[in-house]
Amino acid sequence: MFIDHEYIYKILEETKNPSNEEIKEVLNKAKKREGLSYKDIAILLQAEDEKDLEEIYSLAGQIKKDIYGKRIVVFAPLYVSDYCVNNCVYCGYQRDNKFNRRRLTMDEVAEEVRILEQMGHKRLALELGEDPVNAPIDYVLECLDTIYKTQNANGEIRRVNVNIAATTVENYKALHEKGIGTYILFQETYHKPTYDLMHPKSIKGDYNYHLTAFDRAMQAGIDDVGAGVLFGLADPRFEVLGLMMHNAHLEEKYGVGFHTISVPRLQEAKGVTLENYPHLLSDKMFKKIVAILRIAVPFTGLILSTRETPAMRKELLKYGVSQISAGSSTGVGGYKEREEGKETKQFKTNDERSPIEILKELLNDGYIPSYCTACYRKGRTGDRFMQLAKSGNIKYVCEPNALMTLHEFTLDYGDKELYDKAQEIINTEVESIEREDIKSYTKESLGKMKSGERDFYL
Repeated sequence: MFIDHEYIYKILEETKNPSNEEIKEVLNKAKKREGLSYKDIAILLQAEDEKDLEEIYSLAGQIKKDIYGKRIVVFAPLYVSDYCVNNCVYCGYQRDNKFNRRRLTMDEVAEEVRILEQMGHKRLALELGEDPVNAPIDYVLECLDTIYKTQNANGEIRRVNVNIAATTVENYKALHEKGIGTYILFQETYHKPTYDLMHPKSIKGDYNYHLTAFDRAMQAGIDDVGAGVLFGLADPRFEVLGLMMHNAHLEEKYGVGFHTISVPRLQEAKGVTLENYPHLLSDKMFKKIVAILRIAVPFTGLILSTRETPAMRKELLKYGVSQISAGSSTGVGGYKEREEGKETKQFKTNDERSPIEILKELLNDGYIPSYCTACYRKGRTGDRFMQLAKSGNIKYVCEPNALMTLHEFTLDYGDKELYDKAQEIINTEVESIEREDIKSYTKESLGKMKSGERDFYL
């Protein structure tokens, strides 16, 4: 198997207590965009000196700025079923938890989608537990149909990423045919002894089947996949190197690695406490990991959810995070429940702000919030996206698209304060677009939106 445990143990042992000179050498290599070896990444993971950490943060911030500019992609999760046959130790949906399980009807899915559209969302992450009887693949496909066809005034969901359990090539083909965006699956932990311990007597307990899910997705034609681990289950240094080995495997075999990496930290959930987890991440280690991931895989999107506090999210945006959720509910039917004042959650969240509040802070901090879904609709996925990103040409479409979707959001959902803040940034940024044809198209589209037209993109 391509996650070489013995090799990871070996290089973590060899790179203990790296010198300032060794760390500097790796950072200089990273500055040249030459790519990093597993040993290089291990050296950075073992850095503890504050000056070294500041250099790591600084380089990560510079790489992010060079590649992503000021854009921050905004999305929301949609939980549709909490039925689950697995008994994952860390999860509130675990089979042995006794509570009234729920699966949304299509009318209820549509209701959740309309609420999300009223919040201004254009891209969602579809989430559900694993249960082949109560939530089979046909249910997932029906949910996708319902989400895409549910429209509400100017509201529409233009892209759905899907986070479902590891499945077959046939099922991945069915997802691909429905026009999903990214297929997301967290390995939870790459450390097999821990994986086995955390997934007792369940379908998900097959480490290798879970690990090779992206291979089957790629074989089915899904070329954008999103990985992640649940930080807190095993040694975080091992997890980062596992992520890098997994990414390298996909690049070598299919020509493209992860489109995104998510970095959730273990949180309390129904029936789950944080006791007896020796590898819980300190804030210091968490920040270091995010920065190192940005350095190690510069063109991969890094996703941060509302598990983290507003302060932590604000800080990690500087070091590498490029996508954040906003206004999230992590319960099945949670958006409707929240309106009724009785929301339930799958796990503890720490950022309860509305999308408008989050967008105001992003604008105040100099970012451009983006609801863009153009790459998926234009076929810029997989290796085509990576080629554009690595050549630097992606910037010619991403920033104008971000400006146009921000303008659209503020017209339809923003208050006066948000509208004024956004207009100030849009008017400045549109003038800095280098290509005159793109600048002209963007200005023309912004004007048409003020007249009531919608959905302009490059």
